[in-house]
Amino acid sequence: MPAFAPLRWFPLVLLTLLAAGCSKEAPPAQRPPAPVSVLTVKPTTIPVSEPFVAQTESSRQVDIVARVSGYLDKIAYQEGEVVKEGQVLFQLDPKPFKAQLDAAKGELLAQQARLTTATATLKRVKPLAQQNALSQSDLDRAQGDYDAATAAVYAARAKVTEAELNLGYTTIRSPVNGVASRSLPREGAYINAMSQNAYLTYVAALDPIWVNFSVSQNQMAKSRDEVAKGRLVPPKNREYEVDLVLSDGSIYPEKGRISFADPSFSQDTGSFLVRAVLPNPKHDLRPGMFVTANLKGAVRPDAIVVPQLAVQQGTNGHLVYVVKQDGTAEVRPVIVGDYYGKADIVIVNGLQAGDRVVVEGVLKVVPGQPVKIVEPGQADPKSEAAAKAALRSALPLIREVWELETTLRNLRLISEARERRNEVVPWQPTIEQALISKAKS
Repeated sequence: MPAFAPLRWFPLVLLTLLAAGCSKEAPPAQRPPAPVSVLTVKPTTIPVSEPFVAQTESSRQVDIVARVSGYLDKIAYQEGEVVKEGQVLFQLDPKPFKAQLDAAKGELLAQQARLTTATATLKRVKPLAQQNALSQSDLDRAQGDYDAATAAVYAARAKVTEAELNLGYTTIRSPVNGVASRSLPREGAYINAMSQNAYLTYVAALDPIWVNFSVSQNQMAKSRDEVAKGRLVPPKNREYEVDLVLSDGSIYPEKGRISFADPSFSQDTGSFLVRAVLPNPKHDLRPGMFVTANLKGAVRPDAIVVPQLAVQQGTNGHLVYVVKQDGTAEVRPVIVGDYYGKADIVIVNGLQAGDRVVVEGVLKVVPGQPVKIVEPGQADPKSEAAAKAALRSALPLIREVWELETTLRNLRLISEARERRNEVVPWQPTIEQALISKAKS
């Protein structure tokens, strides 16, 4: 074989290398459209429920104060229990007041006897004075004695009435139906009606009961702005309805109405007081309880509501994915409002009627890429179901944290107001620490 025989293969190898170098890489496989389920936006009118941290108060709380001084003979009621109007609560020693009444009655009898004598004398003197058998001075003296005796009878009768009142004050009765607090003095103690120990207890009416809550200046401004823009329609004559959520999460069965709104804002808290009245026939509510008051009656016309699962949190705020007419997805920034129901949220701005919002398959959506619209529940059921389950389990916590923030804000307002009035607020740090700990969890 000649020495340069391998050179015969060189052109073939060179052509092969050139062909390989000039050939283009095969394009990657086209990614299939992500399957998604969408919700077509349809504005609708929805009711509005605004929650407030509230506290119950007796609709008629009466301080029981002794009107006369004396020794406390008996505490005649079960402390802390419900009492009826007219029921005896305390009994002071009545014996000194019975003696005073007897003395007043005796004085009245004596003065009536004087009046009888003066009347008879005047009847004898008057005709004799007309016949000039007696002088005018004798007639004047008889008339004066009669008038003085009449006045003395009136004074004696007033003392009898006063003695009867004082005797009646020794039996202290409940002025209202309600629950009676503990007795401050004990049996045998001396009650001085002119000192501070005249305060015995109090009786608080339970039915109906008041529920007080505060509306801040910012909340009022926001509400007025939404009403002016037509986003919020208040009820007719502004007759709002109030229902309560108790501390254990249960719904109080009775409904109430707003009965009072303070015309001015508090200089300490920047809020004004609102009071609702609710029936309390079973006495489930007691004064001083903290509850959540839901203010209802207003509506949002043409509101846009989407599932909370469709709203994502971006670096610049909230966003949703919207499917355009060409079948591609785009990112749409939105402004969210209040929660609605258990799983929805109101979109204040960013969406309009007819928009198709991605509600399932959100995790697979790529902005600008085509998507495939499928029936609900078919957009990658396994991963979507897992994501839904995780998000649904987090929704109650998210809502609870939001409610806790509102609770903390209202508790701080209440605490600041009470501290400015030099009232001791032992519950506030404990509750606030518990709420903060729960929110962090």
